Amino acid sequence: MSTAVVVGSGPNGLAAAVALAREGVEVTVLEAADTIGGGTRTSELTPGLLHDHCSASHPMAVGSPFLSTLGLDHYGLRWCLPEIDCVHPLDSGDAGVLHRSVRETAQALGGPDGERWQRVFGPLAEGYDALAEDLMGPLARLPRHPLRLAAFGPAALLPVASVARLWRSETTRALFAGVAAHAFRPFHRPATAAVGLMIIAAGHRYGWPVAAGGSRAISDALAALLADLGGRIETGVRVRSSAQLPPADVVLFDLAPGAVADILGDRLPGRVARAYRRFRHGPGAFKVDFAVEGGVPWTDPAARRAGTVHLGGPYAEVAGTERMIQAGRMPERPFVLVGQQYLADPQRSKGDLHPVWTYAHVPHGYDGDATEAITGQIERFAPGFRERVIDMSVRSPAGFESYNPNYVGGDIVTGANTALQLVMRPRIALDPYSTGVPGVYICSAATPPGAGAHGMCGANAAASALRHLEKGSHDPG
Repeated sequence: MSTAVVVGSGPNGLAAAVALAREGVEVTVLEAADTIGGGTRTSELTPGLLHDHCSASHPMAVGSPFLSTLGLDHYGLRWCLPEIDCVHPLDSGDAGVLHRSVRETAQALGGPDGERWQRVFGPLAEGYDALAEDLMGPLARLPRHPLRLAAFGPAALLPVASVARLWRSETTRALFAGVAAHAFRPFHRPATAAVGLMIIAAGHRYGWPVAAGGSRAISDALAALLADLGGRIETGVRVRSSAQLPPADVVLFDLAPGAVADILGDRLPGRVARAYRRFRHGPGAFKVDFAVEGGVPWTDPAARRAGTVHLGGPYAEVAGTERMIQAGRMPERPFVLVGQQYLADPQRSKGDLHPVWTYAHVPHGYDGDATEAITGQIERFAPGFRERVIDMSVRSPAGFESYNPNYVGGDIVTGANTALQLVMRPRIALDPYSTGVPGVYICSAATPPGAGAHGMCGANAAASALRHLEKGSHDPG
């Protein structure tokens, strides 16, 4: 029987382990922390309330081409949908409202903007599953759906600023800007539209669900399936060098490229080591989890029913703050994401006390305190919020890196979404998962298709490892 070691138990490491175990490989997962899950951990960060540590809503995971084949519902994973997916309020009192339905979203936007929204996202949502097959794997391969990819490609390669010009009203432009800001990139840069277009398309196809009981349900379900397949997980095992690894036919690292270079040392070909050490990390996140009595008193009624609320004001303001953090400057009013997972999953609350999940986009390695900036942004659109806060838990960029070393400098998406790194990450190679060391692969979110609890980085890397096992030959460098 072939053997494999997977280092790291985030959703990608666990997905890789499951993919290998399903093919009869004997798998051992080594996790440095005392609990599994990486970015999908959940715990009582405030007493009695369940808070997701990082990843929270999952439009890309629910329709994952890999996770959706595993029957994870048999292992306790249940998706819960909020009444409204996302709201972006404005100071004027207007708000962009993102519904699961393309038609309902277009009708709410109204006029020419609604018609254009329907024309852009109707076909993308309808063809999302086929498009995801190509875009959620390595791009250096023949596409299975070339016509759909060709239709998507020109818009995806544009800057956010260019796509935003499709819409005339400030409400629509701000709604698109808030989703596009998930890329952590300035809006004038090429290919920045891709992330926003795909997240919105995924949401229109599947919604923006949360996992019942917290995001940990994703990793718990994967771990339970792995156990059924004969795999093992060992926690509290930090791997610092390849000498610590048990003998195995293949090794996969759910780690940032720099960490892989440190562990493999001289075993790594020089060109690969240089690429891994040059890998660019993006801006950071500063997170505050609030315990809020009665929930957030949003001025906009739709925001009181939304799983996610984006706080950044009009398009120009969001664009400006994303430029600032990229340049290393902290905005007075940062872009803030607010998660109200308890609206879809009430078990996270305790009576009328609710967990409210927030984080702000901040510069890479930011060492200040953004708590007041986050609170101020919520108060801006929900006067009286401060008086409802009973408790809070704060995690800085350094805290994120301590919690998960893949989040270098607070970079929770594990790599800057530059035009090159969107297409070829973590290095330029026919097989981006190969480290150049035979039988050794990288499977973290630093590989295609990038961040999210979709498990596709792990599944794709496992496919490369299985080809190596089948051929018994040297990996392509």
